[in-house]
Amino acid sequence: MSTGQTYVERLPPPALSGIVRTVWVQSTGGAPYLQRNLPTGGAEIHCVPGAVPRLIGPLTTALPELLPPGTTVIGARLRPGALGRVCGVPATALLDRVVPLDELWGTDGERLAAAIGAAPDPVAALRQLKTALRERAAARPADRVVAAAVARLSVPDAGEIASLADDLALSGSALRRRMLQSVGTGPKVLQRTLRFQAYLALTQRAGSARAVPLPARFSHWAEVAGYADHPHLTRECRRLSGLNPTELLHGRDDRCACGHEHIASFGPLLARADRLRGRAA
Repeated sequence: MSTGQTYVERLPPPALSGIVRTVWVQSTGGAPYLQRNLPTGGAEIHCVPGAVPRLIGPLTTALPELLPPGTTVIGARLRPGALGRVCGVPATALLDRVVPLDELWGTDGERLAAAIGAAPDPVAALRQLKTALRERAAARPADRVVAAAVARLSVPDAGEIASLADDLALSGSALRRRMLQSVGTGPKVLQRTLRFQAYLALTQRAGSARAVPLPARFSHWAEVAGYADHPHLTRECRRLSGLNPTELLHGRDDRCACGHEHIASFGPLLARADRLRGRAA
C-alpha cells in the first residue's frame, strides 16, 4: 500500500450534469500508487499537467495502472451514453481502450493539454477541463432514448431487458444497437456494471461514519444492490474487478477502499435503494 494518496471527487456543475457524472482531483503523494480503474458504465478523461490528456473508454474489466510519486490527475467520469457527444465516434470503437485525447479531439485536445499545463493549481486545471467538455457536448444532441434506458438500468429493480425495450417502443435488437453506439456495451452488460457500482457505493457509505446503521455484511449489501445471492456477487466482482469482494474491499465487508469514490457518482441510486429497503422493512 502506498501512503499520501488523496482523491477528492465532486458532482459536476449543473451545465455538465447531463454528460458528466463526477469530476475529481487525485494526488499520489510521495510514493507510487496502484490505481485499479474499474468499470463504471461510462468513459473517463484523465489529465496530468505536462502530459497529453487520455480518454479511458468504457471498461468491461479492471484496468490497473501504477501512478508515479508526485502525480496529480484531474479527471472527469462521463455518464454512460455521453461518449458520442464528447468525442463524436461510436462508443464501441473505444471499448476497453486508452487513447490520447488529441487523437480524438485534434487541436481541441492540444489546447486542453496546454491549458491544463499552464493552470496555477489543480482547481484551475479542473475548470479548464469542465469548460472543454461543455463546449464539446454543446455541438451534439443527446440520445434521449439511450438516456432513458440508462436511467432505468441504474436502479436495483430495473426489471427485464425485454420489458425495458417494450417500454421504450423498441425491439430488443434495436435497443441493443442504440446502446452499443452510445454506451459501448449492450443493456445487459451495462446493467451488471451499474449494479456492481451500486454495491460498492453501498459498502462505501456504510463505512463512512456509519451513515446508515444497518448490518454491514456482504450478503446484505449484495441483496440491496440487486444480486441474487453472495455467489452471484462474487462472480460479478471477479468479472469486473479481477478480485473477489474480500480482496477488493481490503479484507473488510463494511467499506470499499478501491481508490474510487462511489457515493457522489451513485447518490440517486442509493436514494432509490433506501426507498426499496424501507418498503421491505
